[in-house]
Amino acid sequence: MAPSEAQREDTALQHRLGVLTVSRVRRLSLLTDFDVWLFRSGRHFRLYEKLGSHLVKVDGVPGVYFAVWAPNAERVSVVGDFNNWNADEHVLVRREDGSGVWEGFVEHVEAGSLYKYRIVSHGGGYAAEKGDPFAFRWEEPPGNASIVWDLSYKWGDELWMKRRSEKNSLKAPISVYEVHLGSWGRGSSYVEVGEELARYVAEMGFTHVEFLPLMEHAFYGSWGYLTTGYFAPTNRYGAPQDFMRMVDVLHQSNVGVFLDWVPSHFPTDSFGLAYFDGSHLYEYDDQRMRVQPDWNSYVFDYRKGEVVSFLVSSALFWLDKYHVDGLRVDAVSSMLY
Repeated sequence: MAPSEAQREDTALQHRLGVLTVSRVRRLSLLTDFDVWLFRSGRHFRLYEKLGSHLVKVDGVPGVYFAVWAPNAERVSVVGDFNNWNADEHVLVRREDGSGVWEGFVEHVEAGSLYKYRIVSHGGGYAAEKGDPFAFRWEEPPGNASIVWDLSYKWGDELWMKRRSEKNSLKAPISVYEVHLGSWGRGSSYVEVGEELARYVAEMGFTHVEFLPLMEHAFYGSWGYLTTGYFAPTNRYGAPQDFMRMVDVLHQSNVGVFLDWVPSHFPTDSFGLAYFDGSHLYEYDDQRMRVQPDWNSYVFDYRKGEVVSFLVSSALFWLDKYHVDGLRVDAVSSMLY
């Protein structure tokens, strides 16, 4: 469960009164100097292996490495169900290389743990609890906490993957069946849809399915086009491994998988990317460029290398971890004009 107002107020009161606990974060980094250079220059395409939450062991002790980009922050804490959402217990360490990354290792946090980042901006004028931009799983809406998760899965689509380049070749016949999973499955899980959809698509002679966005999104009425979790399939239909199983079954049925992907704009939910660290970090600072008027959403600031690294990493993440065959890029006009 996410923190109650009473829990938040109690922690805030303790902070004002100076009743602070000692942070129990251990120094740890998965980032090398080369990683940081790639990240800042817009050339890090596997950033999901470095930022976010990662289950690791340090000196034989299990736990989670947390890392988040928040250069305008004065203080960043990990809060979650493992510390009663106490912002003083696990304060992350700011890297000293000017990257704006805060990181650290928290012992004994397990897969399935709920968490957010408590971010206080420079000067203390802004404070918010934010979901992890690189979270592999989120709570099912209306919940909005991130979830520590491991993406291990035993794939059975080796034959498809070996032939993927020819199946998706410009010279290969392609007939695409577009699917809004929630409508087509009518409440079914990823696994249930995978089995039924594979049979139907193969019978109808389609070579590929294209799913309307299945990345986590808070507002169901957006059909997924207001993405909040760029590295997480929506939790509405099951766990990440259930999504993998759906892709696996489709591939084993000789059906390719495309995903709608939305790098053009994102919602302004207080727990998401908007005004992330008390500054317009992911979006344009200039309001004339920042607001997407059709959706009243924010447009990514493509001038920042870190934002480019975030988006390209998201695109490649779905091809890498979920064996997706291609992406349809939505609302390109918002990126150009």
